[in-house]
Amino acid sequence: MPIVPTRPLVNATFVSQTARVTYVLRHLRMAYPTLPDISIGYEDTQPQLTVTEASDSFFEHQQPYPTAPSYRKWLGRKIPFFFDPNPEKPLLELLPDGRAIIYADIISAAFYLLSGWQEYHSEERDQHGRFPYAASVQKQYDFVTVPVVNYYFDVLKTAVEHATGQSLPPRRWANNAPFAACITHDVDNLYSAWKAPAKAAWQRRDWLGFGRQLWRHFTRKDAWDNLEEVQKAVAAYGAKSTFFFLTEHREAADGTPNADYRLPRIWPRMAARLQNAEIGLHASLGTATHGGRLGRDWQRLPPRTGAIRFHYLSWEPRITPTLLSMIGFAYDSTLGFAEHFGFRNSYCLPFYPFNFTADSFEHDPPQIKLFSVGSQPDVYTTLGSKNSIQTSRFLEIPLNVMDTTLHHPRYLQLPPDEVLPALLPMLQEIEKFGGVCTVLWHNQNFDPANTHNGPRQFHELMRYLRSRGAAFLTGTEVNTAM
Repeated sequence: MPIVPTRPLVNATFVSQTARVTYVLRHLRMAYPTLPDISIGYEDTQPQLTVTEASDSFFEHQQPYPTAPSYRKWLGRKIPFFFDPNPEKPLLELLPDGRAIIYADIISAAFYLLSGWQEYHSEERDQHGRFPYAASVQKQYDFVTVPVVNYYFDVLKTAVEHATGQSLPPRRWANNAPFAACITHDVDNLYSAWKAPAKAAWQRRDWLGFGRQLWRHFTRKDAWDNLEEVQKAVAAYGAKSTFFFLTEHREAADGTPNADYRLPRIWPRMAARLQNAEIGLHASLGTATHGGRLGRDWQRLPPRTGAIRFHYLSWEPRITPTLLSMIGFAYDSTLGFAEHFGFRNSYCLPFYPFNFTADSFEHDPPQIKLFSVGSQPDVYTTLGSKNSIQTSRFLEIPLNVMDTTLHHPRYLQLPPDEVLPALLPMLQEIEKFGGVCTVLWHNQNFDPANTHNGPRQFHELMRYLRSRGAAFLTGTEVNTAM
């Protein structure tokens, strides 16, 4: 696996026990909005619900991976539990006085997975600078399609219900829907559908076929210039599309393409066609680690919204969350593995990424110049200790399924008829916990010529989501609901 240089770790990466507990319990309350006031913590704080502390000094160091998990049965399936030194003990002991003891350190385990500790501390990166699925604990222990943190939270929920006698239903969505779905499209290409068949015709010396492709290119609308059709296809299910546009058409330094269009030229026409759609920034290659470039990308987006997803799912955990918090984006929807559908942070609800660098900035504030949302062009803000927070300011709406993942030479290569069956277990987990299913289907894969991960597979997925009563929401609507 190729390894590319990563941003060096800052000197101090110690995360206190208090910070870990606070972060996890904040998200427990987001998952169960009716959670009553009750003390949950480690034995030294004498809480009503006691969790056994078993992380030792793991979070005082920079190791990306803990020891192997044990496996316990919960809700009818085997779940990996990290930081569980005594698996022979019961997972949950309910005491008659309304107290409860949890013998696995599920607070540390939930923090480890939800915070993305492994990728922050790992040096592994692929050719695009991303933390690879192959290096993850989700791959090593085979649980990428299981939202393990939600199972940990269900253990805590069960203990709370015992202590309070109060039922805690999972989050519900618009019109009391059991789960939500967010349908998105990254607009990488609008005018390149003709290129692959033209190239193929040229290579086999089919001059007539090559000429036919050129003639179609110059006389007909490109098959990928289809955003209005995409919007109508989604609207047929009572849903709204979120389109993420690139504002950079030049290739990245390594030759990887950005957009095949120039947004300022096409925007008046697109704006007239997409009046009911949500628009977000598809941040170009290189911006995930460069505040100035990211700010310029945002400034070029005609409707400056608070929605963002990075091109190629680029994400450097040591810097990207800081950039997004400082610039002021409302939500991001990048965090999914390109190589496999499922849960990159083992969680099926939106969450606030942990800010590992907050404490360290008190001693060594980096001088990062950024554009600030809401400011005038060319006005910068500098990140310093006064801006330090343990939780990022933007909401992460995780990406669960991307069309490219399903059929790509380097990814899953699922046969067309196996796409929906492969996704069903993951979708059932999202519904079980009242989560959000975020779908990325590129506009170019609505081309009828695509029979692998094309319109038929998209409509099969949409019909399933509708049949299960999903609330179709935009990212902004999800953000507001949280």
